[in-house]
Amino acid sequence: MAPDRTFLVPVVIDDTPQTDERIPDRFRELQWTRCPGGQASPAFIERAQRLLSPAQTNAPTTARPATDPASTATPTSREPVRASWRDNTAVLAIVVVLVAGGLAYFAIDKFWASKQQPSPPTPPAAPASTAATAFAPPPHSIAVLPFVNMSGDKEQEYFSDGLTEEILNSLARVNELQVSARTSAFSFKGKDVKIGTIARELNVGAILEGSVRRSGHTVRVTAQLNNAVTGFHLWSQTYDRDLSDVLALQTEIANAVASALKVTLLGGVAAKIEAGGTRNPAAFDAYLRTAKAYREAQTGEDVQAAIAGYTEAIRLDPEYALAYADRSLALNSFGTNFTTGSGARRNYFNKAEVDAGKAIALAPDLAQGHLALAVLFESSLDFLRASQEYDRALALEPGNARLLQNYAWFAVLMGQTEAGLAAAHRAVALDPLNSGNHYSLGAALVLARRPRESIAVFTDARALNPNDSGLGFAYYWIGDFQSARAAFESIQAGNHFNRLLGLALTYDKLGRHTDAETMLAQMRASMGAGYAVFYAMIYAQWGDTARALDSLETAMRQDEPYLEYVKVNGLFDPLRKEPRFQAVERALKFPN
Repeated sequence: MAPDRTFLVPVVIDDTPQTDERIPDRFRELQWTRCPGGQASPAFIERAQRLLSPAQTNAPTTARPATDPASTATPTSREPVRASWRDNTAVLAIVVVLVAGGLAYFAIDKFWASKQQPSPPTPPAAPASTAATAFAPPPHSIAVLPFVNMSGDKEQEYFSDGLTEEILNSLARVNELQVSARTSAFSFKGKDVKIGTIARELNVGAILEGSVRRSGHTVRVTAQLNNAVTGFHLWSQTYDRDLSDVLALQTEIANAVASALKVTLLGGVAAKIEAGGTRNPAAFDAYLRTAKAYREAQTGEDVQAAIAGYTEAIRLDPEYALAYADRSLALNSFGTNFTTGSGARRNYFNKAEVDAGKAIALAPDLAQGHLALAVLFESSLDFLRASQEYDRALALEPGNARLLQNYAWFAVLMGQTEAGLAAAHRAVALDPLNSGNHYSLGAALVLARRPRESIAVFTDARALNPNDSGLGFAYYWIGDFQSARAAFESIQAGNHFNRLLGLALTYDKLGRHTDAETMLAQMRASMGAGYAVFYAMIYAQWGDTARALDSLETAMRQDEPYLEYVKVNGLFDPLRKEPRFQAVERALKFPN
């Protein structure tokens, strides 16, 4: 024991026998204290006081016989038990918690809870200082921290990060595990943060960490799994592999982690983990480089570079399904956000559809392929087929945070409010440090006509990203236009479009019509003609019905993907009784 380390205080609060096979191994090494029903007996209190006495601080304490109501020695504890109390103040605090709190906090494990239920992986024990906020993460929950690059070359960082993400994705494909998503897990990269703190931030019960050392076509991966709160070691292993075996390595690690967490794997797990991957080292390397570049892409040129990178991976391995799926998503992104005119956009969408189809043909159970197809159909305004592909992808990977975020937004826009909100909440739970997930949840609440509920969610998003624009929209919808103005004006970068849109709406409500026109002019100058849907929103809110409808019909002629907002977005409410608006709604063929 030490005052700055977590330690076990073995207390039995029910009638568990000493021979119970569910008793944690650590309990067998220590003397037990029995406090039936969680009530501290007089004998227990007297004994604790003796141990805290300065004269007794370092004195050995002999185990009492089993007949003593306050203490029971396990059959394996033959020797006297010695207690070395190094900090009487800290221990006194523990005893106060024990007596006043009824020992609820120190029910360290649930091995005795039920003979019929599987045991969770070494559930949490927190230091005395956190007793007031006992931590109980979901069973079989885990975060994968970025593996340390041990190659001696910073340029290899993409490889260690990419391999970590592949292992994370492999674990996420095991439905019995709850895996914290990449954005949240990687937010701790390079930071000196204790495992227990990370566990609480991500609400997980286990942490997987490790290192990667690459040399030519060989790689050494060291992985270690720890109980996230107690820090107890659960499993570790070092793997030396040729790069062509990395796909099998992902399966090995996922199986080992699942076994350590006492997860019963269902059939076909290996096939599910390896679906869509490659055994070509050069293709794998090209894919990891491109995945990093695409995550960081901000301009159309960046997206085009990612498309070229995925193309290289596919050239090296023409059966690399995951590369096809990701190239499809990149093609769709460029067509949606960086092209104008239906002809140019359709060219990119056609290519994206071919790639998604190829990915699914190569790996029918690859959720990423079905996600790519769902996003493509959504952007193409084919809402029925988009819904079908989302359903298929979710059935394959219900714990994929990125998929849940996409589906949540789509479902709410289609009027399937409760399903969308449930998915948005799930995405936040899996990726709690991703501001985008909080924004999506808040926006879904706004679209569901529940803006007051969204304020707290958008506040969380802004705490993670000071330039998040959601709070401004929440204030706009509750009629607090001064707060909305302040929120939009405070955005410095990263959300330029939403800043302009929000101020164009808000300035008009505040009577600053010239300023509102200026914001709209800046939107047109920076975004071009391909965003007529948003110009229609602004004109509708300004009360300029004719120009709003003209803009909406322009959007229809251009097949703008953002027409999916028409069904439920409240910014269009002033137009809903107009025959021209109703004709647009019918033409879009939204699901009932």
